[in-house]
Amino acid sequence: MTGSTRDGNGRFDRDPETAKRDAEACRLRAQNLTYRQIAAELGIDVRAAYDGVQRGLRDTLQEPADDVRRLELERLDELAQKAREVMLATHYVIHQGNVVRLTRRGAPLEDDAPVLHAIDRLLKIQERRARLLGLDSPQRVSIDAQNLGEEIRDLIAALVTGDDEGLDDEPGPDGSGDEPA
Repeated sequence: MTGSTRDGNGRFDRDPETAKRDAEACRLRAQNLTYRQIAAELGIDVRAAYDGVQRGLRDTLQEPADDVRRLELERLDELAQKAREVMLATHYVIHQGNVVRLTRRGAPLEDDAPVLHAIDRLLKIQERRARLLGLDSPQRVSIDAQNLGEEIRDLIAALVTGDDEGLDDEPGPDGSGDEPA
């Protein structure tokens, strides 16, 4: 049995000895030892050897993944800041190397295209951030809800066309308005 303690949140956490054994199990596995050989080397059963390697891998992979995620979020923040700077700057229309003016001495004509491009880029950065943080998880739609929507649409259509013949029918066992004969 692995030694475990409770962390500050009341969850079980491995004690330092178990963590060391898991790291050693991973080191041995990296040397191509079988789980049976790891178990013999560490004086534990095969299942404990397997569990130790899996815990070690999970912890080893999770920490770098968190670091990479944090680094990626920082990079996205920097890109977003640059895009905001472009969005807030004043841009002028240039034609053949000259600033375009509506009149000979009038004010320069402002160009909205860079601002719109910066807005598009900010939206892409936000989409990437949402994916990275898992905010865009797929949503489930109940088929029953879809069927209900179709039934409501049919009822509204019947009311609009004045066809109230189908409105009073009780649904049959198969969900249709027809009773079995």
